[in-house]
Amino acid sequence: MPHSGQRQRAIRKAGMLTAGLVVAVVVLGAGAIVVLKPYLSPDDFEGPGSGSVTVRITPGSSAEAIGSRLAEAGVVASVQSFVNASEERAVTGRLRPGHYRLRKGMSAGAALDLLLSPSSKIVRRVTLPEGMRTSEVLARLAQQTGLPLKELQSVDKALIGLPEYAPGLEGFLFPATYEVEPGDTAVDVLAAMTERFATAARHVDLKEQAAHLRLTPLEVVTVASMIQAEGGTDEDYPKISRVIYNRLEKGTPLEIDSTVLYAQNRRTLRVTEKDTKVDSPYNTYRHKGLPPGPIANPGEKALMAALNPADGDWHWFVTTDPAHRITKFTNKESEFVRYREELNKNLGTR
Repeated sequence: MPHSGQRQRAIRKAGMLTAGLVVAVVVLGAGAIVVLKPYLSPDDFEGPGSGSVTVRITPGSSAEAIGSRLAEAGVVASVQSFVNASEERAVTGRLRPGHYRLRKGMSAGAALDLLLSPSSKIVRRVTLPEGMRTSEVLARLAQQTGLPLKELQSVDKALIGLPEYAPGLEGFLFPATYEVEPGDTAVDVLAAMTERFATAARHVDLKEQAAHLRLTPLEVVTVASMIQAEGGTDEDYPKISRVIYNRLEKGTPLEIDSTVLYAQNRRTLRVTEKDTKVDSPYNTYRHKGLPPGPIANPGEKALMAALNPADGDWHWFVTTDPAHRITKFTNKESEFVRYREELNKNLGTR
């Protein structure tokens, strides 16, 4: 049997070992807390913050990358607080690139709320309706975005993705609503518009359908631009298209009023005999066939109408009541003359 003294030394040794293990566990626990604290309870500000700061979120940014950008700008207290907030609410996939107006010293949750709010995004929306001429489009862009008009007018056409058959911008700046962000250039904005045209062209199968009509894509866009410029309702578009093709087939001058107005860079509902004699290749009263190119920027419905004309033998159309968008079609010249008189009466020119 061990001596009592030996037992006491063994007990003391065991006690020392136990105490050592306890100390080690405490030390390890403290280390783990130090390591895990930023993840388990990361620094976070309280409240909505104050002041104003603009932060740019780049495309493809992860929640961590966004959190890092916010932390650098003083918006949130730590990257992990933002990551945790976005993961807890499962909204990481809803965070979009762009410039955002935020505040300094915000809680991660409050910052997340603003990044998900459309009103926080710094963007200018420009709506360009169907039928605007390129000169009008560029003027509106300059007015509503602050981009210099000269910069828009002098953009290198090779940089904006025009179709290979496009002679210029006219007809290919697709009408839609566009978002212009800080830092966007004239090239960026116009490229977005030609890209939107390309999407519409694919949707209507422009190249292949033009070939079925024995027309080039440019000729179809030119027809669509006249359809769009002449107005009327969506239901009128295929009929206007048919009138154009009937006159082309017969070899009759198109006599489209909007073409002579385009030649003069004018907008009016009153077209005079003097207007029809203007010296321009766009004057379809003087020149047979299609004008050299588009006279406006058509939308998708006009493109569809140019590719899918209605069935009919009409050779004339007159928008007799522009205020109510009433357009009448006929294959009799006597009726056409009567419709013109009706238009003049509605315009107060008689």
